[in-house]
Amino acid sequence: MKKRTIELLAPAKNIACGIEAIKHGADAVYIGAPKFGARSSAGNSIEDIRNLVAFAHQFNAKIYVTLNTILRDEEIGEAEELIRQLYYADVDALIVQDMAVLKMNIPPIAIHASTQTDNRTVEKVQFLANAGFSQVVLARELSLNEIRTIHENCKVALECFVHGALCVSYSGQCYISHAFTGRSANRGECAQFCRLPYNLIDAEGKRIETQKHLLSLKDMNRSKYIEDLIEAGVSSFKIEGRLKDISYVKNVTAFYRKAIDAVLEKRSDCKRSSRGISEISFTPNIHKTFNREYTDYYMNERDKDVANYGTPKFKGEYIGSVVKCEQKEIRIKSDKKLANGDGLVFFDSANQLKGFRVNKVEGDTIYTTERIDLKKGTSLYRNHDFEFNKELDRETAKRTIPIDVELYDTSFGLALSLDDTLGNRVIVSKELSLDLAQKDQTDNIVKQLSKLGNTNYSINSIAVTLSRPYFIPTSVLNEMRREAIEKLDRVGRINYHVEYRLPSDKKPVDNNYFASSLSYLGNVSNKLSKRFYAESGVEHIDDAFEQANGKYDDQALMFTKHCLRYSFGWCPKYQKTKSPFKEPYFLEYNNTQLRLEFDCKHCQMIIYKK
Repeated sequence: MKKRTIELLAPAKNIACGIEAIKHGADAVYIGAPKFGARSSAGNSIEDIRNLVAFAHQFNAKIYVTLNTILRDEEIGEAEELIRQLYYADVDALIVQDMAVLKMNIPPIAIHASTQTDNRTVEKVQFLANAGFSQVVLARELSLNEIRTIHENCKVALECFVHGALCVSYSGQCYISHAFTGRSANRGECAQFCRLPYNLIDAEGKRIETQKHLLSLKDMNRSKYIEDLIEAGVSSFKIEGRLKDISYVKNVTAFYRKAIDAVLEKRSDCKRSSRGISEISFTPNIHKTFNREYTDYYMNERDKDVANYGTPKFKGEYIGSVVKCEQKEIRIKSDKKLANGDGLVFFDSANQLKGFRVNKVEGDTIYTTERIDLKKGTSLYRNHDFEFNKELDRETAKRTIPIDVELYDTSFGLALSLDDTLGNRVIVSKELSLDLAQKDQTDNIVKQLSKLGNTNYSINSIAVTLSRPYFIPTSVLNEMRREAIEKLDRVGRINYHVEYRLPSDKKPVDNNYFASSLSYLGNVSNKLSKRFYAESGVEHIDDAFEQANGKYDDQALMFTKHCLRYSFGWCPKYQKTKSPFKEPYFLEYNNTQLRLEFDCKHCQMIIYKK
């Protein structure tokens, strides 16, 4: 039975993050291109991407490059040239949103459908598979059952987010940033309206909530659902975070490597997609890395506890409460060990998150550099663990490929065999006359052959199978070892398999998803994309929101599975309590008002300009 390959996909804002992700166990890394990468501040040069690819491929790890913004007509030529450069840099796949890519004059590089293409139904995923996408990034909002249904009906690799920040809107369907600032989320410039504090008021002007982050979701954490997701058909587990720093990437990647390996160890039907073993020098802890508290985000249908209304900032772990506070001394009740340099936070009387740095710790007393006014009983949280982050600042991982080594004699001298147990094997022979040793040389032979230094290999086993106890000079052993390692490196590069996109048959794509018309929600912003949809049977195609110049001001700006009516216990479908407030409700931020509608048929909240 052919085993399913399971991939841990980690983010990288730059080459340094990408290398650390691979060292800490990633099977694949996704990174931004110089342009068009949906994170305007996370672009990378072609040269850096080429170097990252070379490093990754040593371990059969893959590099995916994000090209997932929608494109303007005048950008098509530049995007085509960029794709060619990425292809010749040996990038494994592109992650794209704009269907124009399917009509470009480009090499047969594999393409993955970004979550920005709004992939939440069987019909949509099958449409993308038919169009030539080899992997589809599913909408974050899907439950296990919904993922399973898609897998059972679509023959395409499924990629699923398992960790990190959450957009409150279905990806690719958020226009609020562009509507108010001209900065488009679909062009990599989201202004993050979802992280702002809002008042919630009803139709009569009554205030329901004051200055709460009502659209700010917690961060995703599906580490407990790895095996369930494998069972449902997921083959790629994606960590969000292309803007995160190296410490975040190290910690979260190592954590999920351990979680996935624990599942793979007990399943004979699955294997990891890359090779190599990562030796980690610290204990991963995702609660010590930036998060807004965690949610599994609808893994088992509805859950009212998906948002963090208090703050979009990192509160951290609870460490205790204030017993007494005087000037720059704070006595606390805590069972946690604190250190000089720790960052602590608390909620003040206005329910705003405030923080301070620990200058010194003596027993249960914290000393600060400035006066802090804290009431007895105030809860304290640690959002910067100085010792943990200090550890992460060091070299924390080494990834190597275990090899079996055998030295044996031949009719003309010696032969050294290296085998990585994954199909790559080399033999180095040396012609020389062998003399018998005066004493056993086995220990020295093993010692010299074990000197792998800064190579990508580690010893799994060494066999010295000489027919007689020969004396072998150390210089000969070292020379043969170095030559064999160089050959094994070359064989690994030669045997690396890049999956190319199959050539198109030029026939229209079977279309069981789109109706005869496509609204602004299709994000069509160029002629090539229009051509693609027209050839797929769509007769009327609206321009993208970004091109409408105010034409769609009365249209929906955001579609969310997160529902405030449900969150407050007033859902007519799932809950019995009736709201005491009159609809429609409005979100209010400074002089901006947003109107809320509740689409119970599709179980979603829709946000409009007032």
